[in-house]
Amino acid sequence: MAEQRVWEEIFMPGSHEEPLWELFHENSKVSRYTQTPSKEEVRSRMRKFHESLPFEGYPRVDLSHSFASLSLPLEQAITTRTSARNFSPRELTLEHIATLFFYAYGVTRKNTDTPFPRPFRVVPSGGALYPLELFFHTASLKGHSSGLYHYNAAEHCVRHFHEGDDTQRISSALVQPELAQGASLIIFLTAIFERSTFKYGERGYRFILLEAGHVAQNLNLVANALGLGCVNIGGYRDREIDDYLELDGLTHSTIYMIAIGGKTDTSNNGSNNDGTATQPHASERSSSNAIEAE
Repeated sequence: MAEQRVWEEIFMPGSHEEPLWELFHENSKVSRYTQTPSKEEVRSRMRKFHESLPFEGYPRVDLSHSFASLSLPLEQAITTRTSARNFSPRELTLEHIATLFFYAYGVTRKNTDTPFPRPFRVVPSGGALYPLELFFHTASLKGHSSGLYHYNAAEHCVRHFHEGDDTQRISSALVQPELAQGASLIIFLTAIFERSTFKYGERGYRFILLEAGHVAQNLNLVANALGLGCVNIGGYRDREIDDYLELDGLTHSTIYMIAIGGKTDTSNNGSNNDGTATQPHASERSSSNAIEAE
């Protein structure tokens, strides 16, 4: 637990003379003089990292490669995608889980006879380093207990490492708590930053965020094709979510959240053009203490 509080020791509140995003963007630019480790150095370093976090010792559920039927062609899945704001009750099956997570971040081909250190997945990744991990909470999985799970892309299985319905705890960590209410699945995209930054430095952090976007879009389109509602969540209190997932928040932290559930007739009301639920403008805030506290 000690490492989970490291951020408390280094957090420095207060204003800055120049926006940090400008400083980061400038420092993460590539020049003709930018150097990266050799292929052998990259392979040697990657051997020290797990391909997917194993969570050995926790109950394991193997997933099938027999996936649920997608009811929409790609063109329609793209053009009819909307951001849900309400969910209807919907029980999911392991087939739904296998379909969503394989098409989001699953392994599709081997890296044999290539210079890349990892088997390839359904999304592009800077240097094929795959720095992301996927966790999910559900209280609506048929035949399985409520709780927090982890998807192991390398072995196409999930591990159940925390039992109990934590919907309220998760909701309380959101800027808009109602987004998690009624969701069948709450997905957490997390990043182990060193998997990318050891090779690409600050640029690697950019690559990680881009990769999370690829994964999120896949989840959106697959959820839509399965007849499910979906909303991307950027407005969450990072440290509270990281504490819930037992991440240290520095070397491994949450960078995106997605809620999925049954569609309702009003599921697209109030959606942002970019489809991401973030902190509302001050003029749009409700009287909710959880929102106004932001």
